Formats: sequence, C-alpha cells, structure tokens
Amino acid sequence: MKDIHTYKNYYFIGIGGIGMSALARYFKFSNATVYGYDKTPTKLTHNLEKENISIIYEDTISLLPKNISKEDTVVIYTPAIPENLKIKHYFIEKGFTLFKRSLVLGEITKSTLCLAIAGTHGKTTTSTLLGHICKYANLPATAFLGGISANYNSNFIYNGSKISIVEADEFDRSFLSLSPNMAAITSTDSDHLDIYGNHENIIESFNQFADLIPENGFLIVKKGLPINAKHLTYSAYEKADYYAENIQIINGQFHFDLVTPHQIIKDFIVPIPGKHNVENAIAALAISLQLGIEADILRKALIDFKGVLRRFNKHIFENNKIYIDDYAHHPTEINAVIDTIRNLYPTKKLLTVFQPHLYSRTADFAEDFAKSLSKTDTLILLDIYPARETPIEGITSEWLADKIQLDDKEICSIDNVLKSIKTKDFDVLLTIGAGNIDTLYDPIINWLNEIKI
Repeated sequence: MKDIHTYKNYYFIGIGGIGMSALARYFKFSNATVYGYDKTPTKLTHNLEKENISIIYEDTISLLPKNISKEDTVVIYTPAIPENLKIKHYFIEKGFTLFKRSLVLGEITKSTLCLAIAGTHGKTTTSTLLGHICKYANLPATAFLGGISANYNSNFIYNGSKISIVEADEFDRSFLSLSPNMAAITSTDSDHLDIYGNHENIIESFNQFADLIPENGFLIVKKGLPINAKHLTYSAYEKADYYAENIQIINGQFHFDLVTPHQIIKDFIVPIPGKHNVENAIAALAISLQLGIEADILRKALIDFKGVLRRFNKHIFENNKIYIDDYAHHPTEINAVIDTIRNLYPTKKLLTVFQPHLYSRTADFAEDFAKSLSKTDTLILLDIYPARETPIEGITSEWLADKIQLDDKEICSIDNVLKSIKTKDFDVLLTIGAGNIDTLYDPIINWLNEIKI
C-alpha cells in the first residue's frame, strides 16, 4: 500500500462526520489539498469551509473538482454513506484509490506511539481528556477525537506527530484496523446490533482489539469487563489496580485521590459533572502516568479540562432555567445523564426532549429506552433519526412511546419541537440524541436568554 501521506489531494465522502472531519483536518494541517462531500451543511462543515476545505452538498458528478486525478488523489469514505451514492461510484469507475476511514486512521497509527480509547460509552470524553493532558504536558501528540473539545473548539488537537491519540470505534469493527501501543477499554455494553447481531459478538470484537496490544504495551480495562488479554484494571468505586479514594463532591466537582499499583497521588479534581467522569479521568490518568507525565501537570491539566461539546453541556440562565444538552443515544448513557441531573437538582422539574437514533437501535433497546425515559417528569419524543438506515416496519416513535411509563409525554417533529417546548412547565430542560437534534441548541439558548424572571 502506498504511504497514505504521499498523496497531493484527499477527497472525503461524508466529510461532516465527526471522525472524518478530524482526518480531513489532519491532512489539511499536513499542507495537502482537501475536498469533501456531505448531504447536509452543519456547523462542523461550515467550520471546515472556513479552514479552506471545499465541500459540496449535492450528489452531483459535475460539482466534483476538475483538477484532481487518480494518480495524485485518494478518496476516503465512511461506511455510513449510502451504497447508491453517485460520487462514490464515479470514483470507483474512474480508477481512483478508495479507502475506508478506519483503514486510513490505522495507517497513521502504524508509524506513531498509538494511544487508543475503546468502549461503547466513555471513549470520547476519555480520549479528549488524554489529548488535552498530552497537549498540556507539551508532548508531540496528535489527537483524533469523536467529539468537539471545549478547550480547543475542535475534534483535532495537534502538538506533534510522534504520538497518536485515537478514539477506537467499535462500529463496523473499525478499531481492529488500528495499531495501538497503549489502550483503555471503558465499557462493552450491547450496541450496534445491526452490525454484531448479539452481545457475544461485541465481546469477541473487544477481545480481538485487546489482543492488538503488544507484549510491551499497556492495557487498562474497567474492572469487571470480560477481557481475556493481559491487562490492569481501573474503577472509581471499588478497589482495582487504579482506583479513586476519598471521593468528595465539593461545589459540584469531584475531588479524589488516585491509588495506583506504585503510589497514591492526592488531590485530583474533575471539573465536569457526572460520577462516570471520575472513571473516565482515571483511565486517562493511568495512561498519562505510563507516558511519564508528572503528577503536578496531571492535576493542573485535569482541573483545566472543559469537557466535550454535547457531553452534559450546561447553561444556567438569569431566569433560573437550566438547559443541558447531551449526545446520549443509548439507554446506559441516558440513565447516566438523568441520574446526574437528579443528583444535582433533586427537586427541580425535568423536561426531556429525546431523538431516537437508528431504527435498529430503537428496536434492539426499546424496553431499556422506555425505563430510562420514564425517569423524567415530562417527555417530548422526536421522530427516529434514520442516519444510514431505511425504516423498519412497526418501529416508530409512537411504538416506543407506548412502552414509556409516563403520563406527561408527547411525540413531535423536530420542526415543531421548539414551539412545543415553549408551552411546557420545567426547571431543567434536557435535549439528548445523536441525530440532528443539535440544531435546536442555538435556538433554545437564544429563547431562554430572552425569558425574564
């Protein structure tokens, strides 16, 4: 295979995807020419265009750049794009080299010290924190992230190319293309059953990922996960090889001491809410210690960590309303978000707006979604966001709503939901989902800023 860095042009099909856009930024940073296609413009694609990346939004051959050839151009695509996409078939017919995103990321990791964070939940926050720590410690690292870091307003952090920090994505078994030297596995819950079929296959895939770590590497796994490869364990709430001790919540922040196999490091503070983020922090700190980063730098980097956009982004307004936006799209994640809100604001009335993501995921976890969403006070359920899928007969938001044990619930389209939200009585508004529900973020902020006490 030709060195992935030697092409002149890089064309991304599905450039607006969070993983794709990080790669696009990487090659643009390497002084190559980057182009892309996506079906809809978003805030992310708008930012890419401001970085001088040319993007089209119509599946039209005539809009492709005229000055690229199959000899100097590689086409990178995501498996989430439709099979019948004209642009992809054009590049195939004309003899261009096409690679899946995971293969390209895998090629980049081969020539670096690769730090990979895997898990069905927690990998974005953990990898973003690890990227932030490495940047804070001035290590020569590049981080490819699955979310927008609030510290850097990007899903790409660059401070050199000797170390790569990657979110090891289990979707489509993409993480098996990586060459990790150090890794963490945060969770192995059921998800992507349209790909895996059952939970046993997910466990097998995570074990295959664990087997990629070399004998002289480092693998840390959340305690209790069924990983067979040689590894160390971590936990926030029980003893493990790395665990938190003396956990206290002070002014909404988690304070703890870190116990490692070799020492106790005191006085860490996690500034972002949610007890699950203590565990995410421990995983990132364990790898950071393996890199030789000093404890004092770790403390300062952690307290400076602002989190990831759409991961419990909280706003408190002058009218005392609270708005929280989160990417949660799996029952485990929804439980974590709602439980955190209940811990922070036990007496406040919670209005939740949820957009289910994928027909298959809705079908696979309907009962668990129903239990999670029944924890709110009021629920607005949006139509299912299809992403890469076609509808499944009988799987609708109405079908899911019937399973939810809640009196105050309704189904709404995304076009009309803001109007509906404005009629509701609430103290805390929560928007959750992985589709285009993020388009509500700015309109909700603007509306809540206008409401007077």
